Amino acid sequence: MKRLFALRGAVRAVNNENDIKIRSITLYDELLKKNSLDEKDIVSVVFSMTKDLDARNPASALREEGRAADAALFVVQEAAIIGAMEGVIRILIHCNLDEGSVPVHVYQNGAELLRPDRQKQ
Repeated sequence: MKRLFALRGAVRAVNNENDIKIRSITLYDELLKKNSLDEKDIVSVVFSMTKDLDARNPASALREEGRAADAALFVVQEAAIIGAMEGVIRILIHCNLDEGSVPVHVYQNGAELLRPDRQKQ
């Protein structure tokens, strides 16, 4: 039996089209791999980006690579918080996993500092 889970992740990126594309896809792929997640079990993918990242839409990058074809994709600009880390793309994947699964969240390329408690996974 499956139930709904939410997988989180974040990655730091440089504000250019290629880096945003590569980092977004790599983060997405790693979440799928670490959670043994099949794309058919994804309900939706929400990206947020800090305001300094505006060169590329990560949802469009996924679509262009043929990923997440049946999932709802959405991108928002993250709230501007004084002192917050810049250059960050966050992801939230709503998906169906086997009941009893333990979600593995992924933080990459310097975004590990956002959640040091998650780096033991």
